[in-house]
Amino acid sequence: MAKLYFRYGAMNSGKSIEVLRTAHNYEEQGKRVLLFTPAIDDRYGVGAVTSRIGIQKEAVVITASLDMYKLAERERPNCILVDEAQFLNETQVKALCDIVDELNIPVIAYGLRADFRGKLFEGSYHLLALADKIEEVKTVCWSCQRKATMNMRCKDGVPVFEGEQIMIGGNESYLPVCRKCYSQARKKAKAAGGE
Repeated sequence: MAKLYFRYGAMNSGKSIEVLRTAHNYEEQGKRVLLFTPAIDDRYGVGAVTSRIGIQKEAVVITASLDMYKLAERERPNCILVDEAQFLNETQVKALCDIVDELNIPVIAYGLRADFRGKLFEGSYHLLALADKIEEVKTVCWSCQRKATMNMRCKDGVPVFEGEQIMIGGNESYLPVCRKCYSQARKKAKAAGGE
């Protein structure tokens, strides 16, 4: 019986490399994988899942007009993998549920749980509510040795706590930090008048 998995983690926790590793494992066994990535994530070009360590694989671009269910029904892969799933909308998450429930194809969605303010992304909200299994991809805080659970946005190396929810970026824009280090940086910014 197929399941919908949501594997979330802070920035730089290795989610994209896990997507690529999982795809490789299926394909090495002669199984077919359908790989999706949202159009909004263009850090390394549209239509590619790319890890910070330099491994890349082409993916189907999720746009507002893409019918993921029909594509899955036509292609009949052994597994569907979704990178940057936090950028999905409710309709797209429900399409993943239908793929699992009606086509009996397992779906593994990887993404951030929350933004740089600690607020859930739309896709993450619906995946947390609807996934059969939720798993954390762990990483270490940039500032200490605790587990990173927050994504701290930085501008010119300085933490910022206001702005648009979505700003595509990597290590130059975001750091994985624990809640304590995040809170300390936020208090420091507030005291300095930066929030």
